[in-house]
Amino acid sequence: MAHLFLVKDIAFQAGLSTATVDRVLNGRPGVRRQTEMRVKAAIAELEKQQPGATGSGRMLAIDIVMETPQRFSDAVRAAFEAEMATFLPGIFRCRFHFAEVMKPAELVQLLDRIRLRGTHGIVLKAPDVAEVAAAVARADAAGIPVVTLVTDLPNSARIAYAGADNRAAGETAAYLIGEFLGAGGGKVLVTLSSGRFRGEEEREIGFRRVIRARYPEIGITEISEGHGTDAATGTLAAAALAADPAINAVYSIGGGNRAVLAAFDAAKRPVRVFVAHDLDADNRALLAARRIGFVLHHDLKTDARSAFRAIMSRATALPRAVTPSLSSVEIVTPYNMPAAD
Repeated sequence: MAHLFLVKDIAFQAGLSTATVDRVLNGRPGVRRQTEMRVKAAIAELEKQQPGATGSGRMLAIDIVMETPQRFSDAVRAAFEAEMATFLPGIFRCRFHFAEVMKPAELVQLLDRIRLRGTHGIVLKAPDVAEVAAAVARADAAGIPVVTLVTDLPNSARIAYAGADNRAAGETAAYLIGEFLGAGGGKVLVTLSSGRFRGEEEREIGFRRVIRARYPEIGITEISEGHGTDAATGTLAAAALAADPAINAVYSIGGGNRAVLAAFDAAKRPVRVFVAHDLDADNRALLAARRIGFVLHHDLKTDARSAFRAIMSRATALPRAVTPSLSSVEIVTPYNMPAAD
């Protein structure tokens, strides 16, 4: 397996021992296929990050851990990779740990493994549950700073939150849908990936507050636990449509938008207005095709920059910790959609 990196660097990137990496690189027997794939993925990550790793400053290796659909993790990966080069000579190297669905116990096991192996910081998108907060506390006690990304763990030992004001985003969605539907009213299908994520809960709270206060003629039906995946979210949406003929709008907090639209198509039902989150590849295509009307977007590169700065402030022992400011929420339509990076 050709490569230009030290065995210890590949092992650190892959989260494996140097002995295991050496066995893989030299084609020795007794190596599982999954382990071989982890080594190949680690080399690929190092190759992508190599162009920015030529400075003479301190190298800070951090771990980005996320339970999220792939379409969003792809966008986050691109944002962090784009921002790494801007921090020379204090160079960051990122290791990505993404899964569309993780049980809390699996997530905690991963966080503890990272803590025991060693890291300069963790960027975390995770459900707000007690066992995850306890794992964050163990990392903090070990001197490892944790920054939450796009969804917060405010009662944990995390040092900062990088993301948007989720409650304000939900209020903005309510305003767009309420003004669009007008006095005729209707019912909004609100989709969450899971009620375990505080960020999604805050969006929903903001949305319900404004609808209740300003647009009382509009009803709300909620679906949850589709985890943002198309199959599960589509099934939940189809069941909601079959049960309620009044649904004529969508506020997608948790994603799975192609599947939600397919459920409306299968039921031969129109969508008067559709508000989604995040300018990922799926939403770009749906927005360009006029299948959705608005995307509430915040710049993930700004979030990556905030996370890097917060971790760097801890790693370099700056006299005052860096507190990231919240990302601004932008309303994107088919007419002002920024070019893809």
